[in-house]
Amino acid sequence: MKNKIVVLGGSSGIGKSISERFAKEGWQVIFTGSNAAKCQKALESLVGDGHLICISDVRLDSDIKKLSQLVSTEIGEIDAFVNSIGISESVPVLDSEFSKWDNSLQVMLYGSVKCTRALIPFLKDGGRIINITSIHYERVAFGSSSYGIAKAGITQFTRSLAAELAPRNILANTIAPGFIKTPMSIKGDGKDELDSEWFHENYIKNDHLPLKRAGLPSEIAGIAWFLAGPDSSYITGSVITADGGLTITF
Repeated sequence: MKNKIVVLGGSSGIGKSISERFAKEGWQVIFTGSNAAKCQKALESLVGDGHLICISDVRLDSDIKKLSQLVSTEIGEIDAFVNSIGISESVPVLDSEFSKWDNSLQVMLYGSVKCTRALIPFLKDGGRIINITSIHYERVAFGSSSYGIAKAGITQFTRSLAAELAPRNILANTIAPGFIKTPMSIKGDGKDELDSEWFHENYIKNDHLPLKRAGLPSEIAGIAWFLAGPDSSYITGSVITADGGLTITF
């Protein structure tokens, strides 16, 4: 019988790469996304059969209920749950509408918490919860206050899950990526920040990024695969940082 995983945000970027890795390893993948066309394209990229998609907006309780019902009726139990919901919006602390500032929290924190509460009843004892946080959970950039708060919140939420679910031997951990080459690196002006002069000067030329390159989504997927497997059996409540060495520099 196949192992089963739910991947929130599995239609793009890191989540898509995680879905692809687990499908390649023989797991049945159930993933969510808010764009039907992207979800269908992502589904077609998965190796194997039996994979499912759920078109959903995690800000809507009705869509979270829809996901829960899909898992209940079509899957039953799951072995792992990955939360890779992510949006990138630069919003000033003060000079912005509160609803726009709050959107990162509604999606990445409250949406994640609500989905987790809905899916934990289907998670097997000994299962795994893997949340994708960010180095921004402890670092600051202009316009990233709501993003950072959301990532700090989901990191601390994961630690609480690790403590509360330990009696069921469910392990909960986070992965904190740095710069990863995904659609999120393309900003509002349509330019990829990883190709910019700013990125090259600050992070490559001036050695703030020791490995001198952005990471690949597949490299984060490999960490998720490790955290879902037997070799991570004594790791819970931890943050695994994958940032090419960025946070060890000045």
